[in-house]
Amino acid sequence: MEHEIKNILICGIGAVGSIYANKIQAFDSKNLRILVDKDRLIKYTKTPIIFNGKELRFNYVLPDEKNFKADLIIIATKFSGLLDARDNIENFVKEDTIILSLLNGVTSEEILAEKYGWKKLLLSYFIGHSAVREGRNIVHDDVNTIVFGDRENSILSNNVNIVKMFFDKVGINYKIPIDMKYSLWLKFMLNVSANQPTAILRATFGEMLENKKFMELAVNIMKEVQLIAKAEGVKNTEDMIEKTIEHLHTMIPEGKTSMLQDVEAGRKTEVDMFAGTIVQLGAKYNIPTPYNKILKEMIEIIQESQDINQTKASVLC
Repeated sequence: MEHEIKNILICGIGAVGSIYANKIQAFDSKNLRILVDKDRLIKYTKTPIIFNGKELRFNYVLPDEKNFKADLIIIATKFSGLLDARDNIENFVKEDTIILSLLNGVTSEEILAEKYGWKKLLLSYFIGHSAVREGRNIVHDDVNTIVFGDRENSILSNNVNIVKMFFDKVGINYKIPIDMKYSLWLKFMLNVSANQPTAILRATFGEMLENKKFMELAVNIMKEVQLIAKAEGVKNTEDMIEKTIEHLHTMIPEGKTSMLQDVEAGRKTEVDMFAGTIVQLGAKYNIPTPYNKILKEMIEIIQESQDINQTKASVLC
């Protein structure tokens, strides 16, 4: 008989994780735990995250906790925190735990599977309007969906059905595409072609879409992703660019990509997961990726400038 999801662990309560922590907390606060390190435990206890004007207070656990086993683990960290998250969830994993990684990109599940095996993992990602995060304040308009499943979902597996039943009970929006691998790469194309150039050019979605030269650049970036996706065995790659452009037109014109928000806030970006992955796979398949190489270098220059400025500021203090 299929087991039910009762105990939930969330790792990462930033712009995406807070959306689902808030929803699950409202449904069942008793069986939800938020995994944090000691520094974040102190920080979140003293100054809780404010989500749409409401303070979020959770049951926090540290990685060394041994008395809580999770039926479902949701990982919503930044890519730079994934390896720590992989180690920190270890005490909470049991034989039938299901793990969802809502990170952008196409490699996080592989990284988690190296330690926990593919049996526990479903492919998944978040799609929706970007949450706006400033300090501890997060504002989101509740346009959000978790897309998840096995690589192929013409017949739903037990784990997919278990998560589906839980999301139905909680009221979490979801989609289960038949071709999950295609869907994952489609989201990746959107991130690679929108997040990176908007972060460099400091542009909103609207400014990107109304600028013909910007969109020509975005399409050239998409073409590199398309070639890599095909080499990776993704089917039906021919319509990916058209669908990505269609999706861009559904974004709020004044909205900003998560990478632009990271650059503006002086946070580390996810360039290694975007351009870094494309450049690495391009080398593997002998596919030229000049646009992503330049994007990667430019974003690394921005990050280094921020590091220099932060060092100078700390010296002056």
